[in-house]
Order: sequence, then C-alpha cells, then structure tokens
Amino acid sequence: MTTRGASRSLPYIKNLVESSMSQGLNNDIAASKSRRVIKNLRWWMLVLFLLGVTVNYITRNSLGIIAPELKVSLGITTEQYSWIVGAFQLAYTLFQPLCGWLIDVIGLKLGFMICATLWAIACIAHAGAGSWLHLAILRFFMGGAEAAATPANAKTIGEWFPKSERPIAAGWAGVGFSIGAMLAPPIIYFAHASFGWQGAFMFTGVLALLWVVLWWALYHNPEKHPNLDKSELAFIRQDNEPPAVKLPFFTALKTVSKNKRFYGIAIPAFMAEPAWAVLSFWVPLYLAKEHGMDLKQIAMFAWLPFLAADLGSVVSGYLTRLYTRWFGYTRVNAVVASSVTGAFLMISLALVAITRDPYITIVLISIGGFGHQIISCMLSALVVESFDKGQMATVNGMRGSAAWIASFLFSLLIGVTADKIGFNPLFIAMGFFDLIGAIFLVVFIAERRAKRA
Repeated sequence: MTTRGASRSLPYIKNLVESSMSQGLNNDIAASKSRRVIKNLRWWMLVLFLLGVTVNYITRNSLGIIAPELKVSLGITTEQYSWIVGAFQLAYTLFQPLCGWLIDVIGLKLGFMICATLWAIACIAHAGAGSWLHLAILRFFMGGAEAAATPANAKTIGEWFPKSERPIAAGWAGVGFSIGAMLAPPIIYFAHASFGWQGAFMFTGVLALLWVVLWWALYHNPEKHPNLDKSELAFIRQDNEPPAVKLPFFTALKTVSKNKRFYGIAIPAFMAEPAWAVLSFWVPLYLAKEHGMDLKQIAMFAWLPFLAADLGSVVSGYLTRLYTRWFGYTRVNAVVASSVTGAFLMISLALVAITRDPYITIVLISIGGFGHQIISCMLSALVVESFDKGQMATVNGMRGSAAWIASFLFSLLIGVTADKIGFNPLFIAMGFFDLIGAIFLVVFIAERRAKRA
C-alpha cells in the first residue's frame, strides 16, 4: 500500500473505530437502563439468606414443639426421644465440614439449594413416621442436609460484605437462626391444630420448598448479579482479598486443622452449643415436666428465649463498634470482647436451678438465649475475619461440627439423666461452660500488640 493510500485509509479506520466505540457505549447505556439497579443490594441478599435460615429453623424445631404429643402417640420414652434428637445432631455434626467444602467448591447458590431441597423433602417425610426409629432415621437425613446452614452463613457474609461490615452482617445473619426458632412454636401450633402432627411436618416442609424457588431465582454472586451497582461492587471488594483457592476435601481439612486460630474458635463453640441444644430441643419438655405446661402454654412462652436471641444477634455486631470506638479495641479484639460479654450473660442459666417461678424461669432462659447468640454471631465473625474466602464455608462447617459434637453428647446426657436427677444440675453446668470457652478466645485469638483497626 502506498503512503497516499494509507493516509486515505486512516480517516476511514478512525471513523470505524469511533463508530464501534460509540455503538458499544450506547449498548452499555441501554443495558444499564434495561436492568434495575437495587441500592444496598448486599443487605437484600442477606435478607434472602436470613429468610432461608428462618425456614431452616422452623423445620428443625418442629420436632421439639410436637414432642409431648409424639411421645404419647408413638409411645416414645424420654431416652428414645434423646436418640431421635441425637440422630439429627450426629448428622449435623458429621456433614457440616462436607457441606461447607461443597459450597466452597460448587458455589453458594447451587450448594445451598441442593441441601435446602433435601431437608425440605426429609421434613415432609416425617409425616409417615410410625415409630421412634423411623423418626431417628429421618432426622439423620434432615440433619445432614440442614448442616449447610452454618457454612453458608459465613460464605454469604464473605461474598457480600467488606471486612469493616462483617461483624454487623454476622449479627443480622444470626437473626435468621433465632427468629426461625422463635416463630416455630406459634407456626407449628397453628399447623398442628389445623392438620394434626403429620400435617405440621408437611406444612413446614412445603415452606422450605417455596424458599428454594426464591433462592434459585434471586441469588447470584456479586460479580454476576444483574441488579448490583458497580460502585457497590467496588465497595464490597475494597479489601482486595486474593481469589478463592479450591482445595480437595481432605486437604482443606488438614490445612484448617494446622491453624491454631481454628481451635481458638472451635473450642468456645464446643462449650457454647449445649445451651442452644437445650433451647431448641429440650425447653418444651422441661416446661411440661417441671412447670406442668400444656402444648398451648408452651407455644405461648417457648418463643420468648428466641426473641431474646434475635436481639442478641442484632446487638452483637453493634457491640463490636462500641468496644472499638469507646475503648480503642482492634476489630478482632472488639469481637472477642463482645463474645466474652455474652459468656457472662450465660450465668443466668445457672439461676434457673434455684427458681420455681415459671415466669422468672422464662426470663432467665431468655437472658441465656440473648447471651448465646452474641457468642455464636461473634464466632462466625471471627471465621470470616481469620480465614480466606476459599476456606470460610469449610472452616465454619468445622466450627459447627465441634459445636454439635457437644450438642450431641449433652442431649444424650440429658436423655439418660433427666428422669433420674432432673434438669437443674444441667442448667448449672450450662451457666459456666461459656466462661471456659472465653478463656480460649482470649488466649488463641485476642491481639496483644495490634494497631487499632
């Protein structure tokens, strides 16, 4: 090509490039106008997850609410009931790391959807149970699927929130765990009164399936969400965390088990979970046995500790800001201090053993629920604070397994001893478990020479 020919071609090429760029810009503008940007979308995604965990706990706690009638209808003893509860807890314990690893590898959206579908089907199948053994088997399968809730919690917070907002997000996410338990008594009572105990299980299972549809339709990770504004995406990714590394299951477990910070989180979780197991599975039976309450009275009062737990969840994240702003604590130390505060509140459970007034008992148990949920939310916050995105769900699953080992063993202990020595010695023990856990938090997690966050 001659120089003159080349010079004549340049304006054409320039016009072509400018035309292409203009067309591309117009397409971007059109695409931007065609999609609806939702402000603060990260909080709406948290609400969607919260709704799923709420349904999770409604299905989970359905057994505890109906337990007094099931014991009569199916001829179940207290010890057999403890094995039913234990089957759920065993599966929940074993499958949390596996569910966490699955979510880390295939993604939160698909992984959590699969597990939610399975627990919904298992809950519906409870309606066909004819003996304690049938219930135990179904609870095992349901526990294995519901085990995804704890690792999914950490994954949601890690995907959608920067480090500065994670403690508060963890607190609000924790609301889902307790609000489901709070709503379970009136919802199950209504379903039971309308459809019988079989219909109550089917009703809650269908609720879970409806949520699965919402989750699949509305959830996307931040980079792929069509309604997320670019400025909010930049805010979420402001910490410039390295890309998640997907490891084989046993390699992931080995890597986490070598980190001493994991034990600083797992041991306090182990000490904390017996109290939540009692709230979730045993308080209705305790109120019936020790205070003579019927199912209607239980439905009126058993939700109050979970309302208090909801408040504890919300308060926990803002409590970290108080410790940071008023006392100059680092972000990690503020989370530890909040958890220690919750541990001291748990002493209220020990006082249950010395009161005979049912209303004071409910108040004391509610204070325990408030304190427990502060601890639980702050332990989740420490997971997302201490581990990278490729490990968050796996680590929180392993933390959950440690917690549920304690829950499983304590429930079996209750089943063997409650009819012989009563519940009071067990409440005394629960009042001091978390103070032991707080020692490990301070020793393994607290920062001693760190600068303020």
